[in-house]
Amino acid sequence: MKWSWKIGELSGIGIYVHGTFLMLLAWVALSHLMSGHSVAAAMSGLLFVVTLFAIVVLHELGHALMAKRFGIATRDITLLPIGGMARLERMPEDPKQELLVSLAGPAVNVVLGAGLFVILTLMKGATAFTGLTLVGGALLTKLLWVNVALAGFNLLPAFPMDGGRVLRAALATRMDYVHATQIAASVGQAMALFFGFVGLFANPFLLFIAFFVWTGAQQEAAMVQMKAALGGIPISRAMTTDLRTLAPGDTLERAIQHVLGGAQQDFPVADGDRLVGVLTRSELMRALAERGQQALVTDAMYRTFETADPAEMMETVFGRLQTCECHALPVVRDGHLLGMVSLDNVGRFLMVQAALRKARA
Repeated sequence: MKWSWKIGELSGIGIYVHGTFLMLLAWVALSHLMSGHSVAAAMSGLLFVVTLFAIVVLHELGHALMAKRFGIATRDITLLPIGGMARLERMPEDPKQELLVSLAGPAVNVVLGAGLFVILTLMKGATAFTGLTLVGGALLTKLLWVNVALAGFNLLPAFPMDGGRVLRAALATRMDYVHATQIAASVGQAMALFFGFVGLFANPFLLFIAFFVWTGAQQEAAMVQMKAALGGIPISRAMTTDLRTLAPGDTLERAIQHVLGGAQQDFPVADGDRLVGVLTRSELMRALAERGQQALVTDAMYRTFETADPAEMMETVFGRLQTCECHALPVVRDGHLLGMVSLDNVGRFLMVQAALRKARA
């Protein structure tokens, strides 16, 4: 994610913090100072926020480790002001596996909350659970209620929270995946309307949550419908075959001519009949700024890249395009370049198919 910086790694998963998270830290410190607290109290507030997001990381790590059990890797975890985001390569296709992956995060909060409850009970008894305030107050007590709130909020049956995926997984054991997603998305959007209505008269923050839930439900439903529409169709039907290729010894000036002369953005680099690299538009622009247009393609191209087979299904390639951080994939068979496929190709194919369905109707 842009404007994110890596701060560490857990179980081989990169942990990133988004730039807006620093704004949250500044807001917490300012809130404490404006409330008449000392600098030491402000630092205590910052410690609370940092600890809070450590809990969020553990929540997301719960999802990641459960997904790993089913052979699904996690690309990274990013800390945002609204929580955390673990980017899985894909969601499990088995509803039972999706259910376990979705529940793993809240389960972490339940375990942490139970542990804090035991500690506080042994230390202070029932008095430990009174007088909760976000500014000041006992740190352990606040962290207990944070875990309760995170587990409860994430289990609401609405995308993109874990509860939406739990509901979808439960429904998918009785019906097809697309229909289950549509129902879960509708439940989420109904909940968003409720949040929005209450937010108008009570807490304006609920309006933000309503928008977050509504858009999350829409995106999830659209994504699943798209994948269903792509199922069983080989990528050879959508790939671009009218290609401009480059040689390793070509200058970037030649690549510029291709960019300005057509719609192609990424270029396969071939040494004779052998595909040796891919020059993306972003790398072309970076190399132009650093080395000028007389620099060679071989110095700017990616030498390690993914390829697709023409017999691969669109659904599979679509998922890879979303996770590989590449705009396009060369389509190769027996070492020979047949074409290129990008998200734009997939989108155009879907538009054509939708128009043909309307014509037949």
